[in-house]
Amino acid sequence: MERESMEFDVVIVGAGPAGLSAACRIMQLAQEKQQEITVCVVEKGSEVGAHTLSGAVLEPRALNELFPNWKELGAPLPTPVTEDRFFFYTSAKKAIKLPNFMIPKPTHNDGNYIVSMGNICRWLAEQAEGLGVEVYPGFAAAEVLYSEDGSVKGIATGDMGVSATGEHKASYMPGMELHAKYTLFAEGCRGHLGKQLIAKFGLDEGKDPQHYGLGIKEIWEIAPEKHQEGLVVHGLGWPLSETGSSGGAFLYHAENNQVYLGLITDLNYSNPHMSPFQEFQRWKHHPETLSTLEGATRISYGARALTKGGLNSLPKMHFPGGLLIGCDAGTLNGVKIKGNHTAMKSGMLAAEAVVEALAQGESAPADLQSYATKVEGSWLHDELYRSRNFSGFMHKFGTLLGSAMVWIDQNIFGGKLPFTLSDPVPDYATLKPASESQRPEYPKPDNVISFDRLSSVFLSNTNHEEDQPCHLTLKDADIPITQNLPMYDEPAQRYCPAGVYEVVEDQNGKRFQINAQNCVHCKTCDIKDPAQNITWVTPEGFGGPTYPNM
Repeated sequence: MERESMEFDVVIVGAGPAGLSAACRIMQLAQEKQQEITVCVVEKGSEVGAHTLSGAVLEPRALNELFPNWKELGAPLPTPVTEDRFFFYTSAKKAIKLPNFMIPKPTHNDGNYIVSMGNICRWLAEQAEGLGVEVYPGFAAAEVLYSEDGSVKGIATGDMGVSATGEHKASYMPGMELHAKYTLFAEGCRGHLGKQLIAKFGLDEGKDPQHYGLGIKEIWEIAPEKHQEGLVVHGLGWPLSETGSSGGAFLYHAENNQVYLGLITDLNYSNPHMSPFQEFQRWKHHPETLSTLEGATRISYGARALTKGGLNSLPKMHFPGGLLIGCDAGTLNGVKIKGNHTAMKSGMLAAEAVVEALAQGESAPADLQSYATKVEGSWLHDELYRSRNFSGFMHKFGTLLGSAMVWIDQNIFGGKLPFTLSDPVPDYATLKPASESQRPEYPKPDNVISFDRLSSVFLSNTNHEEDQPCHLTLKDADIPITQNLPMYDEPAQRYCPAGVYEVVEDQNGKRFQINAQNCVHCKTCDIKDPAQNITWVTPEGFGGPTYPNM
């Protein structure tokens, strides 16, 4: 069966904040300029928002520009931030509440909102469809298509109904080709097509390697008397400090007696025995967290990697036939640890470049270099420039001294220190041998506050068609046992927050087992594997988690 094809002016891969903002802005500009533009958005999740996971405190700057009347349009921003608290966790039992003057100015949340980005994206999709955008959830963009001149021609969605052995089942349907004058890649952090494009076009030449964190999040329903709607709590230190790791915790009091809480672990950690999932379970037992969660009920669980290298790691975002936008490129503001407003702005700037090019007809350039000019002249670039040293300070100097340097940089110099730190070591290359690293003692879960990974994955509503090719591919099937196990005690067993990877011993010896059914599409394995042996590719459409309001 041959693949059918459809033609559009613009194809957007990913219905997250960047992709949907781009789609909406294209159609707004088209209406203003009376241009006929066709736009299609493909999303691998079973519905828009199904794979969207973020903290999230939303800075509404980009939304104010995109839809100035968002309140009248019913945008789901129900909870204005009413108070900021910041803790330094000194031990398993103690914490110091830091006064506001000790916090970097950009991290203050005045005027921001506690939101579910899944719900924000569902609302943005409604606005996009109202403007004439075609939005197709359940279709995974599996392949980049190229024209004869080497420019991007569009994408192909994945085949459906292929067995684990590669045979066509009775339900087989070939993927569809979506051709476009311009294709925007908005897959989120470590997008697998974006990764290919960066390599093919050398978009990261002369840049620091991208750096990442792993965010693990839960939603809990707490007792009404403990609920303080609008309260935002952040913290750093214990438990990550015990293993020489860094990152930070968050706890946001949303509406309906719910709190969003989680832990972000920097993926440049060096101890291969460390488990981000277990560190999160430990943090929940800290008295400052436990006082909120006692008597509460856990509702949801999920995990997602985030890009945090900032401006120094930002690749060139344009190439013949397309653009990288949002976290597919890495537009998160590291100091704020916020990437939604910057992702939206990147999509809106991309829309401007695309609409201007389409108006030129046949003389339109294949490579939208004007996008780079627009980014550099925007507040998006100013934010990324001012936060450019954040990753370098934290990675080079550690949590305490690094935080002090960030405070000086932001509060005294406004992010304009006369130097830029380089952070040249990729996250996968930071692990020390297991024999040189202390193994943390992780207590068994009590199934009240702390839980195991499998029961947690159950709450993420994760599902994949079992009889399909494994979407977690190994370049060399022997490396996990022959190389990673003796050197690093195979860290995939611990860095994966979903229990996908196991080392199993049977009568034939040890083997590496991949439980792809559990995968929540966080991409941590693709990032942290020390041999860079694991490549995440798209499973069949509809597969993965189904987050209701993460």
